[in-house]
Amino acid sequence: MKSLLLLLFTTLTLTSCSQTKMSKEDIIETYVTNCAQKHNYNYEMEAWQKCLDKGLEKDSTIAYLWQQKAMPYFKARKYEVGMKFQDKAVLYDREGQQDYRAFIKCIFSKNYEDAIADFEDYKKDFGNHYVMDHTYDFYIAISCLQLNQFEKAEQLLTGYLNDLEKELGEEWLHPTALFYLGVAKMELKKYNEAIIEFDRALKIYPEFSDVKYYKSVCLMNLGKKEETKQTYTEYLEDSKNGFTINEDNVVYEMYPYQVRQRK
Repeated sequence: MKSLLLLLFTTLTLTSCSQTKMSKEDIIETYVTNCAQKHNYNYEMEAWQKCLDKGLEKDSTIAYLWQQKAMPYFKARKYEVGMKFQDKAVLYDREGQQDYRAFIKCIFSKNYEDAIADFEDYKKDFGNHYVMDHTYDFYIAISCLQLNQFEKAEQLLTGYLNDLEKELGEEWLHPTALFYLGVAKMELKKYNEAIIEFDRALKIYPEFSDVKYYKSVCLMNLGKKEETKQTYTEYLEDSKNGFTINEDNVVYEMYPYQVRQRK
């Protein structure tokens, strides 16, 4: 009789537990959508983090919760704090989270060798896909620029733009990628070729002040004084009006070769 009662009690307990166990989707909805995202992490960071911690108490293997813990610290420039959480996100979902970590290393924490290693490692298993509007090769290329590996940057950006043009047409070329290809050519002292790329960028984004700054540098090196003066004057005006690199995350971080805006 005691054995029967024990079996019945155990069965009821297990049934009860299975009924109350939350799915990953429910945890995310409860602790991210309906809790953390009800707070502004800019001035309610503690409340934001507490919501996510409660979700992790339910299931500590949900990578998205770790990524959401990391993200506001990156935007607050607390890179080492955020990276500990992002590493956890990669641990539980490498395919979904490693490319984001590599992007953060490139644009936010500016650990360029680490960024390249992360992207290259990821590409071996998952291919050269997109993160934050650009392929991994784009970010590897601008990391190379920051490491003075100009020829490799030129090669990668040329390939990236050629692939885009073949796939989608010239109208889909990104002015930021053209800008960086121009910069790579400028660093290699290919000033005329750099100007061609800068002009392609300006055709898409006519007020792109950073492009005009480096175009004026190329013109100066070619001894074209009047064109240098005109282009630099345009740069000053466009910079004063706030026209710079238009990547989404430029509100948080200066991008490589971005010129500080003139007031």
